[in-house]
Amino acid sequence: MGTWGIGHFDNDEAADSSNELDDLPAGERGALIRTTLEAAAGNSGYLEAPEGMLAVAVAALVASQVPGGDPVDESYGPEEPIPVLPTELRALAVRAIDRALAEKSELDELWEEPDRPSWLAELDRLREVLATA
Repeated sequence: MGTWGIGHFDNDEAADSSNELDDLPAGERGALIRTTLEAAAGNSGYLEAPEGMLAVAVAALVASQVPGGDPVDESYGPEEPIPVLPTELRALAVRAIDRALAEKSELDELWEEPDRPSWLAELDRLREVLATA
């Protein structure tokens, strides 16, 4: 797992997705975010780590637009603005996070001590912002 921190964009998959979002026309960025969340939330099989990482990263983009949400780290997150996202993506983002933490999720399996509690706390915070909005 090409990961260097517990942040939502502190891994190769998420950082690469930021570049992909930046390369898209502004009007297509929301569709990619929705598709990524749907892919993770709708996966009833084994969720591979890259899909889980992407789901968490785009969930962070959704949460950044919620009052009380944290801005996305500009070091690895998208540089181009994300359009205002539909509020119904918040519930989808929660389902995607839950899926990334569920059984049959490689991402959940890969996080080991000593960083696991901090990573889980970050996901709990993200989920809380999305669920209470």
